[in-house]
Amino acid sequence: MAKRDYYEVLGVSKSASADEIKKAYRRLAMKHHPDRNKDDSDGSEGRFKEAREAYEVLKDGQKRAAYDQFGHEGVRGGPGGQGGFSSDGFGDIFGDVFGDIFGGARRGGGGPQVFRGADLGYELRLDLETAVAGESVTIDVPTQVGCETCDGSGAKKGSDPETCSTCGGVGQVRMQQGFFSIQQTCPACKGAGTTISDPCPDCHGRGRVRQTRTLSVKVPAGVDDGDRIRLSGEGEAGRNGGPSGDLYVEIRVEPHKLFEREGSNLSCEVPVSIATATLGGEVELPTLDGNVSLKVPAGTQSGKVFRLRGKGVTTVRDARKGDLFARVAVETPVHLTAEQRELLEKFDASVSAGGEQHSPRAGGWLDSVKRFFDRIKQ
Repeated sequence: MAKRDYYEVLGVSKSASADEIKKAYRRLAMKHHPDRNKDDSDGSEGRFKEAREAYEVLKDGQKRAAYDQFGHEGVRGGPGGQGGFSSDGFGDIFGDVFGDIFGGARRGGGGPQVFRGADLGYELRLDLETAVAGESVTIDVPTQVGCETCDGSGAKKGSDPETCSTCGGVGQVRMQQGFFSIQQTCPACKGAGTTISDPCPDCHGRGRVRQTRTLSVKVPAGVDDGDRIRLSGEGEAGRNGGPSGDLYVEIRVEPHKLFEREGSNLSCEVPVSIATATLGGEVELPTLDGNVSLKVPAGTQSGKVFRLRGKGVTTVRDARKGDLFARVAVETPVHLTAEQRELLEKFDASVSAGGEQHSPRAGGWLDSVKRFFDRIKQ
């Protein structure tokens, strides 16, 4: 019996687009699928195979061109030719047409699945000076590496892994659920495509062993708390020849006894004596580049902030140095002798007699308190 024209089988014109051909085949496949026509009283199975054969040719640009020029002779040996109908071929083509609707997994290249190794994390603690300057740091990372005894195969030396009898070495199995064909990882070999009857004594068939690796991490200058450094391929080894994962080194900068950091700026507290704050003077101020002299003007109050430009730090994103903010903390004397107490009391009496002339903030504060209570009484 002569074969019908493929365009006629699908009910489309010769100028039909790929989407139109796909939609036509989808409609016929849904109508004539064997699962929907189990008794085949109306010849649905034959029409389904015919439609599948036509779509297999017309969906491929090269095959379609050959068919348009030479007819069925141009695609002899392909679908419906010497090869005939294949259930595996149906699985591929059916997944191609309906996979985008139902989200079914598609079969890969036919070999066992490969698995990328897991990414690892490592917390690296640095002091502020090291984080700002940058340096190479050596770390010890526990990880999974390929077993050297069995070369990662998992099988005892002298033996080989056996092809999985459940999936035939593909690493995946196809399950039929009514109208749909679902592909999933083989439960017997976990996607490896092989099973091990005589496992390696060192890795116990896993192909990987736990090992602590020593790595050198180059910490760039200016890293900050929470920054991450990625070391590609330094994570756990993959399975079945899969690539290794990555190692992410997360920076944790330890609190500094003098400075607090915010981006490229630093801040610190500078203790100043009452005499220096009152009369003015100079105090020595530490920076990460060495000590500098800070001029304190007479009458400086506690909490006053001085800005030293360019005395901060750089960051990995900006090579310009930030600023250093020094906050004055006027230090109150403690453990006074009787003579010191007497002198201080005389000084306080003298200052109090001057009123707001010597203590402008105190006078202003007392006026505010008085106005507050006056409002309450009203």
